[in-house]
Amino acid sequence: MGFFLETIIAGLMNGVLYSLVALGFVLIFKASGVFNFAQGAMVLFAALAMARFAEWLPEWLGFESLLLANVLAFAIAAFLMLIFAWAVERFVLRHLVNQEGVVLLMATLGITFFIDGFGQTIFGSDIYAIDLGLPAEPIFILEGLFPGGLLINQDDLVTALMAMAMVALLTLFFQKTGTGRALRAVADDHQAAQSVGIPLGRMWVIVWFMAGLTALVAGMIWGEKMGVQFALTFVALKALPVIILGGLTSVPGAIVAGLIIGVSEQLAEVYIGPMVGGGIQIWFAYVLAMVVLLFRPQGLFGEKIIDRV
Repeated sequence: MGFFLETIIAGLMNGVLYSLVALGFVLIFKASGVFNFAQGAMVLFAALAMARFAEWLPEWLGFESLLLANVLAFAIAAFLMLIFAWAVERFVLRHLVNQEGVVLLMATLGITFFIDGFGQTIFGSDIYAIDLGLPAEPIFILEGLFPGGLLINQDDLVTALMAMAMVALLTLFFQKTGTGRALRAVADDHQAAQSVGIPLGRMWVIVWFMAGLTALVAGMIWGEKMGVQFALTFVALKALPVIILGGLTSVPGAIVAGLIIGVSEQLAEVYIGPMVGGGIQIWFAYVLAMVVLLFRPQGLFGEKIIDRV
């Protein structure tokens, strides 16, 4: 029982990260109707910016505090994502209003290749480390309930809590703030939102910036685990089965589906993987999402639920 719960916990921790990246896709699609293939590249760019500035700032300013370096690097990377969001709206989306979906899709592919190359030109193409100073030693929890307790990694626990906090803040932002309600109005009907005075351009900048922040947090967490490298672009695409499963326009769907994908692929790797030679985590999430598509093409969270999101 203890090992089973450890597997569940590990899956939930991975699932929170999947949910975080999936939210970037969902937020942009809800507000602008664009399926953003650049989300993975945004994860890489943001992580590169944080890794390199965390390395450069202590040298430039002459301090040794790891915490200060990370805080300043995060703030600079977030500012760069704001500039990126403004540039996307100013030079891309503004000129493609009312264009066909395939045109917008191709535009995001162009953005992907641009920021991939631009980021590596500025920050370099080596593997860089993000050191958040997290404890690496595993700990035992719930020893009073299970013999020997449950073994979890402290860094996995902390990073999962960070991702959960980001997801919770985004959810509260959408549900409780005036800007969040305006974004939901834009998602429901662009023309109606404009007719009541909601500026589409500003809303698009905000939502792309929010997607950039999710990319930054996800890139920071994955960069701390595996180093900042080009592979982060493809790791972020693990969110694709999440948005298929949860629904492309549902924020709650992205959150719940991320947890489902994380837990199911972890259980499959542990209990089914040995029967098929391992490596099941690479493809299991996609198979699960395709099975759902056969029975519910709009995802588990259909359009009737989306209307209330």
